[in-house]
Order: sequence, then structure tokens, then C-alpha cells
Amino acid sequence: MLKPLAKRISAALKRARDFDPEYDYLSEAMDLIDLERRQREIDHGLFRRRPFSF
Repeated sequence: MLKPLAKRISAALKRARDFDPEYDYLSEAMDLIDLERRQREIDHGLFRRRPFSF
């Protein structure tokens, strides 16, 4: 009874572990110029978490 639930949980954990938004963003580039622009955006902190300013 718990085996199907365990399979679903392990599949969900694998998807969460394999999630890479930077790679997905770069793979959507249409040409080399677009790819370079996207790489620079990532280098400048597009996917970095910003600290809260209080």
C-alpha cells in the first residue's frame, strides 16, 4: 500500500533535485548572440537571491 506513494515521493524529489533554472533559461536561446546575453544576465545575478533591505 505504501509502495506507490513511495514511488511518487521519490519521483518528486528527483525532479526537485534536477531542477536547474539557469540551464533551462540558457537552453531557450535562439542564437549565439542571445546565448551570450543570457550568460551575462546570469553572471550579473539574474537568478541570485537578493537580501531583504530593512
